[in-house]
Amino acid sequence: MKIGLFFGSFNPIHIGHLIIANHILNETDLQRIWMVVSPHNPLKAERTLLNEYHRLHLVQLATENDDRIKASDIEFSLPRPSYTCDTLIHLQEKYPEHEFVVIMGSDSFQNIHRWKNFTFITKHYPIYVYNRPGHPIDETHNAKITYLDAPLLPISATQIRSLAIEGKSLRYLVPDKVLEEIERGGYYKK
Repeated sequence: MKIGLFFGSFNPIHIGHLIIANHILNETDLQRIWMVVSPHNPLKAERTLLNEYHRLHLVQLATENDDRIKASDIEFSLPRPSYTCDTLIHLQEKYPEHEFVVIMGSDSFQNIHRWKNFTFITKHYPIYVYNRPGHPIDETHNAKITYLDAPLLPISATQIRSLAIEGKSLRYLVPDKVLEEIERGGYYKK
């Protein structure tokens, strides 16, 4: 099976993530997308992250009615911080029957040269890159890139966390079940 790996902190998952995943499934040869919840992205401050099990649960709630999209906790059992190259090696060993593709925005691809063993990733894995305005790709690093123009909404997890802190509505920014869980758990409140 050809599986797209959509890595992220998903802090929290929002409608923008789901629209991108759905678009990529509709417009490419991928059969499934695994949303890989990263416990600790080495390029992000850990103090701003909601507990990884809470973030995983929110992704599970957001995707529970779509059998094409799965929440993955594969990085929870790997050393921290999480490095994509290590996760890919682990997945290939655990699931040799699958073909994996990395999914990322052009903003992330611009920083791929800062990733641990990025040349291993660009040499061995196709990368599906969705365009992010203001982040053109000038250097491909010899990667096997498929460019996608996914529909993008100007929503960010940072914005959603700020709204939650201010006690403002998150309705329509996150799936209803995610909203209910954020409110029930008091997530992102100071």
